Amino acid sequence: MARITLSSSLAPFTGGVLELELDVANVRQLFQTLGERYPELQSHLEAGIAVAIGDEIYQDALLQPIERESEVILIPKIAGG
Repeated sequence: MARITLSSSLAPFTGGVLELELDVANVRQLFQTLGERYPELQSHLEAGIAVAIGDEIYQDALLQPIERESEVILIPKIAGG
């Protein structure tokens, strides 16, 4: 299972849970699974989360595959200007 780490800014929406392991095939499935488990988190996933898989950071990564042994980190998107 992939190891998922959530940014501390998401803790209020997960009851404090910041790390978990999930068996998901891609980022879309990860967001769906997290949204089902933590409904208050759903709107934040859709609106402003970047995803780091291994050493790569993705801004719009819904179809990006997640391997079984992946390290995945969810972080707030950084606005640039």
